[in-house]
Amino acid sequence: MYRVAKASEYLVITGAGIDDVKLEKKAWIFPGQSCTVFDLSPVNYTFEVQAMSAEKLPFVLPAVFTIGPRVDDYESLLKYAKLISPHDKLSNHVNELVQGIIEGETRVLVASMTMEEVFRGTKEFKQEVFDKVQLELNQFGLWIYNANVKQLVDVPGHEYFSYLGQKTQMEAANQARVDVAEAKMKGEIGSKLREGQTIQNAAKIDAETKVIAMQRAGEGEKQGIKVRTEVKVFENQREAEVAEANSELAKKKAAWTMAAQVAELEAAKAVALREAELQGEVERMNALTTTEKLKADFLSKASVEYDTKVQEANWELYKKQKEAEAILYEKKAEAEAQKALADSTFYARKQEAEAELYAKKKEAEGIMTLGNAQGAYVSTLLNALGNNYTAVRDYLMINGGMFQEIAKINAEAVRGLEPKISIWTNGGDNNGGITEGAMGMKEVAGVYKMLPPLFKTVHEQTGMFPPAWMGSLPDKNS
Repeated sequence: MYRVAKASEYLVITGAGIDDVKLEKKAWIFPGQSCTVFDLSPVNYTFEVQAMSAEKLPFVLPAVFTIGPRVDDYESLLKYAKLISPHDKLSNHVNELVQGIIEGETRVLVASMTMEEVFRGTKEFKQEVFDKVQLELNQFGLWIYNANVKQLVDVPGHEYFSYLGQKTQMEAANQARVDVAEAKMKGEIGSKLREGQTIQNAAKIDAETKVIAMQRAGEGEKQGIKVRTEVKVFENQREAEVAEANSELAKKKAAWTMAAQVAELEAAKAVALREAELQGEVERMNALTTTEKLKADFLSKASVEYDTKVQEANWELYKKQKEAEAILYEKKAEAEAQKALADSTFYARKQEAEAELYAKKKEAEGIMTLGNAQGAYVSTLLNALGNNYTAVRDYLMINGGMFQEIAKINAEAVRGLEPKISIWTNGGDNNGGITEGAMGMKEVAGVYKMLPPLFKTVHEQTGMFPPAWMGSLPDKNS
């Protein structure tokens, strides 16, 4: 079943698939689950709390608290859903719970305050009650939206507040009479004070007016003297400027006269210089004409000889250039041939090196293959002989012809030395006790029996000792 809560409601879901409690606005309710609805709207709770002050004076504190679930805190909603939602928010259970918390906290707070403190500090008292009650309501997920503490009321039979009100009224009336008397006194004193201040201010203003008038007269005289002084200074400055201008004019007139005389003299000298320059130009032109005539006579022959020499020199230069180009071409061809020869030699050596490298690689691969084959062969032998290393070694020595080589070496060593020959045996054959499977190793055992006397004979004739892995000489005392 699909359920949807209203704007001011929440769904409280418990049951299968839910560990504790789940709050939702809308949800599917499956079989095995339970769903209830609780309202978030706050409720007004009106109380008349009977309390007693620190002076043991009883009084009634009317109060109205607007309380509801705290909607902005999920944990508070969970607490409210678990503890309060099963009961109607207007039920006696919830009403008694809230009233008990408010009355308890209010009585505890009032017991530590005097009646005067409660009566005069209503705002602070209200805040204290609000804070302490809210602290307790947090346990149930409730929140105080508003709290109004009304006027304190006397308990029947106790008229403290009425007497206190009468006292306040009397104090207010007396204070009003005092205020009226003080106002009259201040009015009369103020009136006289204003009259005296008016006379004083008038005299003060007259004196200040005379002082200011004299100051203004002195300042006017100062300004007149200052203006006359400035006028005189200005006249002197203008006279000095006129004298300076006259002096400058005289200087300029003298300079202009001197410049005119210099210009006339320069003009005369310039005419003479120009005349001399023109005369020199005429003479130079005459000399050039004579020189050109002589050049025409003597240089024609020299020009022909020069052209001939130039043609011969150019021919020799061209010839030498061609010879040099031919030599350069030969050198280039020779260098290219040497380069080609070097490239071919390098290529041949490179091919030889690559062939040798390939052969080495193949040889190494062959050695590796041979080693692997020999390893497999030895491993097969070892497995066939039951992992008997000694039997494998003996077989390899016999199969490799090691004993034949030893016999040949010994024969070559004693050739022509007339060696002593000793035959050692273990005392005859016992064919009856040897099985057919052990006959194959009989000859090998005989060879091992001959080795000790053979080693001893070789040592006596040559002074050489056998290798340690082949055995040692028999004891001399045996």
